[in-house]
Amino acid sequence: MGRILQFSDVHFGCEHKHACAAALEYAHATPNDLVLITGDITQKGFPDEFTAAGEWMRAMPEPRFVIVGNHDVPYWDAVARVLHPWRAFETATGFPAHDGQFLGKDVMVRGVVTARGWQARPNWSKGVIDLDQTRRAAEALRQAPIGTLRILACHHPLIEMVGTPMTGDVKRGDEAALIFAEAGVDLIMTGHVHVPFAMPIPLADRCSYAVGCGTLSHRERGAPPGFNQIDWDAKTITVTALAWDGVSYRSHQIWRLPRRQDTRKAATAPSPVEPGALEKAAI
Repeated sequence: MGRILQFSDVHFGCEHKHACAAALEYAHATPNDLVLITGDITQKGFPDEFTAAGEWMRAMPEPRFVIVGNHDVPYWDAVARVLHPWRAFETATGFPAHDGQFLGKDVMVRGVVTARGWQARPNWSKGVIDLDQTRRAAEALRQAPIGTLRILACHHPLIEMVGTPMTGDVKRGDEAALIFAEAGVDLIMTGHVHVPFAMPIPLADRCSYAVGCGTLSHRERGAPPGFNQIDWDAKTITVTALAWDGVSYRSHQIWRLPRRQDTRKAATAPSPVEPGALEKAAI
């Protein structure tokens, strides 16, 4: 029924040039419904990095959907970090940092910002999600057409994934993940940790899945440069992590995930007009 190519953590400024060029070729040679880029398009948010990232993204086939990551702030500009942390990202990509949305024939994607220009804790690279933006995203995804694959896209994994080389440590992440599960979200697609993964979120009905993407930069953390291909039909979501071997992209890992069925029927799908109990409590 559908296919998405997911790229993340390209980190222009320390990008893997050959892997990035080959990824463009793959995207044009492989029919897909959407190119999804889940943040950290630059390394330090410098203007020349945004210029290079923008050129690479615009060379991708359409439609595209891009969200922001914690590296996409003006790294050395304290004023911009506080007053307008995402202005350079929005200018370079043409996508809004907040409340972006894509609706295709068989898929809906809603973006949420989990990065911050600054935080009241030492490590500003970690994630934050507030319950107001969670509520807005859940409300939008509840209104997806019956049968549509519902995807929440953000940069940081909302809950900690066992076995990954670093943490997202997202404030209020578990609570938000429960609200999204209640809204019938099939996939929460993220980057940040630089290794691919796909697994059930161990909350609620376990029919929402966390899907993480690798990197196309030299900032590898135990996995080769790569990206994800997500294919789905009425019963199954297949996540294929593709890895760069120096010549081409090859299948590195494959996960086959049973697809949530209640959102495929009007009688059992979340109400498009009435929030669930957890979402209502977040208002």
